[in-house]
Amino acid sequence: MSRFIDRLKLFFLGLFVLCTVTIFVVHFVWIWPGKKCEEAGEWWDWRTRTCARPVLISDITGRIIADDKARAEAKAVIAGARAKGEKLTLQPPPPPPLPTVGPAKPAQP
Repeated sequence: MSRFIDRLKLFFLGLFVLCTVTIFVVHFVWIWPGKKCEEAGEWWDWRTRTCARPVLISDITGRIIADDKARAEAKAVIAGARAKGEKLTLQPPPPPPLPTVGPAKPAQP
């Protein structure tokens, strides 16, 4: 019986060490770099472990925002968020208003 208990102790000790090393590796590889990236105000992709800076779509596609006011506003939002260290989130535009329908007209014979 003593031999069985010794093996069982070694098994649980090995399981504990394996779990501890796994948790440390996950934190070292994904959690800590993600927190560091998000504190810098950038975006963290855990799948590819990439820290990326948000950019305007117009900078990627090469298209220019036609309205100067809208372009200046978009750049100001990004610069302000970077300065404050905030996370930028994309918000969908509000849905268009539903058309108003008047009362139904009676069918003419």
